[in-house]
Amino acid sequence: MYIRAGNILLFLMLFTTGKAVAAYTYTYSDHCARAYNHFMALHIAEGRQELLLEKKQHPDNLMAVYIADYEDCLVLLMNCNIEDYAQRTGKMAERMQLLDRGDRSSPWYRFCHAGAYLHRAIINLRFGEQYKAALHFRKSFALLRENQKLFPSFEYNNIISGLQEAVVGSLPDSYKWLAAVFGMKGSIKTGTDKLGTFVKQHNSSDPLYTETLLYYLYARFYLLAEQEEVWQMLNSDQYSSKNNLLTTFVKVNIALDYRKADDAIALLRTAAADPGFAAYPIFDYQQGMALLTQCDTGCTFYFQRYLAHNKSDLFIKDSWQRMALVWHVNGNREKAVYCRRQITAGGTARLDADKQAERFATTGMWPNRALLQARLLIEGGYNEKALVLLQGIAKGQLQGAADRSEYCFRLGRVYEELARKPGGGQYFKQALAQYREAMKEGAGRREQYAARAALHMGKIYETLNLPAEALAMYNECLNMPDHDFQNSIDQQAKSGINRVEGNSSTGHQ
Repeated sequence: MYIRAGNILLFLMLFTTGKAVAAYTYTYSDHCARAYNHFMALHIAEGRQELLLEKKQHPDNLMAVYIADYEDCLVLLMNCNIEDYAQRTGKMAERMQLLDRGDRSSPWYRFCHAGAYLHRAIINLRFGEQYKAALHFRKSFALLRENQKLFPSFEYNNIISGLQEAVVGSLPDSYKWLAAVFGMKGSIKTGTDKLGTFVKQHNSSDPLYTETLLYYLYARFYLLAEQEEVWQMLNSDQYSSKNNLLTTFVKVNIALDYRKADDAIALLRTAAADPGFAAYPIFDYQQGMALLTQCDTGCTFYFQRYLAHNKSDLFIKDSWQRMALVWHVNGNREKAVYCRRQITAGGTARLDADKQAERFATTGMWPNRALLQARLLIEGGYNEKALVLLQGIAKGQLQGAADRSEYCFRLGRVYEELARKPGGGQYFKQALAQYREAMKEGAGRREQYAARAALHMGKIYETLNLPAEALAMYNECLNMPDHDFQNSIDQQAKSGINRVEGNSSTGHQ
């Protein structure tokens, strides 16, 4: 109530006709800088306090209005609280009205509008509002394009335009029509380079640096597949997760996707001392994911805590599935069955992970326990343990094509991981052979293994500098019939095609 009243009071102070006000400015003052840094650390109360001080001293500074938008974007993105979303919608609309009063001759005018629309697009997408997300993304894209024409030397344009170009460039073919309708073109490489140029020319004391660095890292890791390079950056002096919940979240997220479970667990244990840690249930979900890769039933404590405190509809089904799997791999059928029954009781199936959990709940089938254990160990980076386990399984004794396809895929993953270690290049041949078998066994099936095998073959050929072979495998992956995790796999394959074609066009073979 106090915050709402404060917004209305600010509105009246600025726009009451009987009172003259100074010209609006876009000053990245000390208060604005501290507020931005607090928000980008998910220290929300501290950020609000800094903005209150700035508004009191300089009520005409629209930079404070723009910085305030980060609170809504980050909190909603992290927690995806449906009730909170409804309450914050009005504040976002009021903020846009304030920004409308700015000086149109300033490069910051369109930039701030574009940033606010981009925030809305991200939030819309998180809440499953794809049409709204597309409209807001288009508005942001158009404003930045106009700003670039009017102010070509305004370097901050590269923050938003770099991200947008990378995103548009990574769209799967099924979404290309949308970009064409909106007149949007993009390139993963060009967009990422823009972000990288800004990062190299600035530091953490400069406006909007932190978000640019995070955009840059995500683009390189997920779109350009420069995973080892990004991991090294995350562990360099350039990147710090100390006393920063957001950069911790990002580093843990990448650690989990880069099969560094031990690092993820250590990061989360350190971050738990932060007073604001408990305000973000997603950290419990991450902790559960990390412990799951060790086949540790202790992960269920964190998944249960996520379910108890989370106010969104995301990862509900997925959490129940993961608890079912850890009980199954540890031989507790009663608890495994109970958890699987809960999958259909709540949450939505908007995300690939929740969709797959829903299918798992309706099949009535349980995965092979040894293969499941191998999968979890590989996901945590425990490759030597997984290899010993898989070598103890006779493929010919596995029942059904699904298990045989999975076996070959898991063995291929272990060999690929070993091949990517220093001096392990000889394992690529074994990885490719296993992936071919996985595609053969899984041809035409709904399981993900054939498609993922094609995707990873493309990545290996790309690493080996064989662009024609890489393109063939990425395209074969895209041409696979409907399968689990279709959206995420297709996007990775499309990104691979863009990388290979981009390198070929610039002569980098």
